[in-house]
Amino acid sequence: MPDTFYRDLRECLAQAKACLEDQQLWGLSTLYLPESQTTEPPCAVGAGPHCHLDGAACGAETLEDIRREMAGCTRCPLCKGRSNIVFGTGNPEADIVFVGEAPGREEDLQGEPFVGEAGRLLDRMLFAMGLERSRVYICNLEKCRPPQNRDPAPEEIAACEPFLKRQLAAISPRIIVALGRVSAQALLGVDTPIGRLRGHWHSYEGIPLLPTFHPAYLLRNPAAKQDAWEDLKLVMKRLRELKS
Repeated sequence: MPDTFYRDLRECLAQAKACLEDQQLWGLSTLYLPESQTTEPPCAVGAGPHCHLDGAACGAETLEDIRREMAGCTRCPLCKGRSNIVFGTGNPEADIVFVGEAPGREEDLQGEPFVGEAGRLLDRMLFAMGLERSRVYICNLEKCRPPQNRDPAPEEIAACEPFLKRQLAAISPRIIVALGRVSAQALLGVDTPIGRLRGHWHSYEGIPLLPTFHPAYLLRNPAAKQDAWEDLKLVMKRLRELKS
């Protein structure tokens, strides 16, 4: 029991140290604390999840509806090698949705997105924004792991993207953050390099979308963290404007 406690304590301290080092690298001198959460009243019929009227949405598709439909999915060959479908996690009424590329080994085993080292970096990025996983929604363009973590093939994306569209419609976020080249290019229907896409606002299905580097890329290229932080500051600024 003591060994387990001290091992967990060391892991927590290591994560805290890494978080502070990241913020120092980003030039962040102020901690953004999470805003106090209040429960919004239910939305009126057809008004979307961000209204402030009484009533309840009528016949709107939920994330659980989509998850149940995806159970046992065999729409592309990736189903043959997966351990779990990695559907998504977080707040079903989130203001911000982070869309990654495809699950890796740990995500495939656990059935949740961003649970490996890249996920821990994403957690630190959220912390720097004054957010946490429970307040945003995190998912991937592709729901099953490609072999050897290769990029999803066009036909695999075509089979899975309709489910992502339905997820985004069910959540109705104010902002989408596309994490990485594959996600950004697929959502925007372009082949422009991520270095040219990032730092600029785009639109997906009428929702403001900002591409930025994938956390896995940032682990390999720490110097790019400053650029990623500039992107996240644009997200925070846009969210404040949309809420005002």
